[in-house]
Formats: sequence, structure tokens, C-alpha cells
Amino acid sequence: MGLEGKQKNSGIRDGHRERLKQRFLREGLRGFEEHQILELLLFFGIPRKDTNEMAHALLNRFWNLPGVLKASYDELIKVKGITANAAVLIRFSGSLIREYYDRDLPKDMILDTPDKIGEYVLPKFLGEQNERVLVVCMDNKCKVLSCAFVSEGSINATEISVRRILEQAITSHATAVVIAHNHPSGFALPSAEDQASTRTIAQVLDVAGIRLVDHLVIAEDDFVSMRSTPTMAALFQPQGRDGRK
Repeated sequence: MGLEGKQKNSGIRDGHRERLKQRFLREGLRGFEEHQILELLLFFGIPRKDTNEMAHALLNRFWNLPGVLKASYDELIKVKGITANAAVLIRFSGSLIREYYDRDLPKDMILDTPDKIGEYVLPKFLGEQNERVLVVCMDNKCKVLSCAFVSEGSINATEISVRRILEQAITSHATAVVIAHNHPSGFALPSAEDQASTRTIAQVLDVAGIRLVDHLVIAEDDFVSMRSTPTMAALFQPQGRDGRK
């Protein structure tokens, strides 16, 4: 391609970029298709190149926009045309969404229902690709005192989970605790191992005078509350955690 042709293509790209930016400034992302959203994002990581083909390649590999934003750096740079800077930008954008929702929530929420617990906990797992265990420490009115991930990996590594959960609760002077863990590539359904681990954790916390209020299993934007599961509900009552009334 001669110099004149290159200049012409460059002008077309620049005009397209400017039109897409101006459309966003006028309308937000309403009406944008997923590939157009990614194309716009990539403008800022890959200057002076046509990002349309890269946007489609990302969607072909990761299925949809959430899949792209949750993809790892190592997976992203395998896509043709995606540079190191573009991969970092995509990873940053996914993390920014999680931080926005997380920090927008009141830090002293009263988590006295499964729905409120879910609203508080779900944003903290956005984009997480590894299984992690979260502990929310509360006072006797279910007001949040602290919230932290205590381990990475299956909650069924019970000895490690129980020790770290108990340490976090005692450090926060908690009288009540919610735990949550995610199934990154599965469904929000407690496994038999999850249920057994939860019983062990509840018993250990009970000895320390701390009540286990609920255990949420997270998958994507869905969750299941063990407290609301008939076969597990008795475990979360102030009395009768060993199955007796």
C-alpha cells in the first residue's frame, strides 16, 4: 500500500474513532453492541489501529462482554492484536467495575436478611476466577464491622478456613459472622463438602460465642443462602446448631 493509501485508511480510522466517541458522549452506552463497547475501550489501549476485528476476536474467544472483562491477562494476550497495554486496560476495567459496586455500598450495612447479605457480598466476587473465602464480621445487630478474604482455594480445606475465620472474627470483636465462597466455573449450589465444612465452622465459632448467620455460595451474579436452604436452616438458628431444639 502506498503512502496515499495508508493516509486514507488512517483518516477513515480516525473518523470512525471520533464518531464512536461522540456517540458515547451523547448517548452513553445505550444501543451499543458488545463489540462496539470493546472497540471503544480498545481505542485507549491500541492507538491508530482498527480495533473492530480485535473486539470480535475477543468475543469469539470469551463468548460475551463479561467473559472478556473477567479473562486473565495471560488469556487476553493470546488473542491476535491484543497488546500488553490493551490486556492491562481490559483487566483494569473489569476490576474497576467491582471496586465501583463494592465501594458504593455503605460500610456499616445491617445484614439481617439473605437478600441484604447477597447485595453486600456479590460485588466482592465480580471477576474472581479463583475460589476464595470471604468473612463478614458483625455485631449482635448484624451491623458490619469488617470484611476480608481469608483464603484462596476451596473452603473444604476446613482446618485452614476455620482458623482464619476465627482469627478474623476475634480480631474484629465480632459476635456474628457471615461467610461466602464462590464456585468460579460452576453453579451456586452447596456441595456435600460445602455443607460439612459449614457445620464444622459453625461449631467452632459457637464455642467462641460467635454465631454463624449465613453461608453464601456465589456463582457469577447468582447466590444461594444456606440459611434459606431447608436442610441447613437449623444450623443458623441461635440455638440448636447441633440439630437439637
